[in-house]
Amino acid sequence: MLGKLVHYTIDGILLSTVIAGVKRSSGFEPQTSLITEPNVKSIADKFLGVGETVFDVVQAAAINSAYWKRSTSR
Repeated sequence: MLGKLVHYTIDGILLSTVIAGVKRSSGFEPQTSLITEPNVKSIADKFLGVGETVFDVVQAAAINSAYWKRSTSR
């Protein structure tokens, strides 16, 4: 039971991080303002905030790492 909870939590964090990446690269983001239920909106905002935080941490780690370099093909 605990294993499944950890698995679903990690999956949720990964999904939220992918959404944050889409937001950063394209400018498109989910419209949480359309959610009418305040509790659900709060949970959605926190869920998306976790992805933003994880994305920032991964990006900072990549920037400060010698194993990553900026691509010039853009």
